[in-house]
Amino acid sequence: MYNLGLVTIVIIAANVVISFKGFKDRLFFEKYKFNIGNIRRGEQIRIFSSGFLHVDTTHLLFNMITLYFFADAVIVELGQFNFIIIYLVSLIFGNLLSLYFHKEEYWYSAVGASGAVTGILYAAILLRPDMSLYMFFIPIPIPGYIFGIGYLLYSIYGMKNRIGNIGHDAHFGGAIGGYVVTLLLMPSLFITDLGHIGLLAIPIVVLFVLYKTGKLN
Repeated sequence: MYNLGLVTIVIIAANVVISFKGFKDRLFFEKYKFNIGNIRRGEQIRIFSSGFLHVDTTHLLFNMITLYFFADAVIVELGQFNFIIIYLVSLIFGNLLSLYFHKEEYWYSAVGASGAVTGILYAAILLRPDMSLYMFFIPIPIPGYIFGIGYLLYSIYGMKNRIGNIGHDAHFGGAIGGYVVTLLLMPSLFITDLGHIGLLAIPIVVLFVLYKTGKLN
């Protein structure tokens, strides 16, 4: 794991180049960021372009480091082309979920590759559920599937309570994209790892139930 393959380099380079263009050119940033009002007026390109813009270098660095750590697990299992599919579908699905939940908030704006990166993270966990992950404040390894479930449950909590200046819904949508596309690309997981598939679906079911019962907001 942690090899910096060509496709990962290209995606990181695209994020760096476009993000730095946005740092220096405010008009460019405003033209291509995710914004509900402009998207509903027909500028759908923002659903895609916003995924390559970032607020600052810290935001960019965090997303690209996370991508670096999890990209190889997906590429090794599914190949570079399928990796790109998961990345792009997760990016778009994350922003579509944000659009759905914030459709009446015309002022709502966001940027970042977080949806795409979370999709890759969730795909990697689905493919290798027993991978060990470490967190700064927990000195013991955490199984990947436990981390994935906890992360999405926290995202639901963040969506419900509007915690921080974070697009929790984009993270969640990206994870759903990564989860669904990975299963479509490797249906054999339903035979070899049905238990982890079910466990990783728990937060998705919880979100659906909360939404249907009107308890999400």
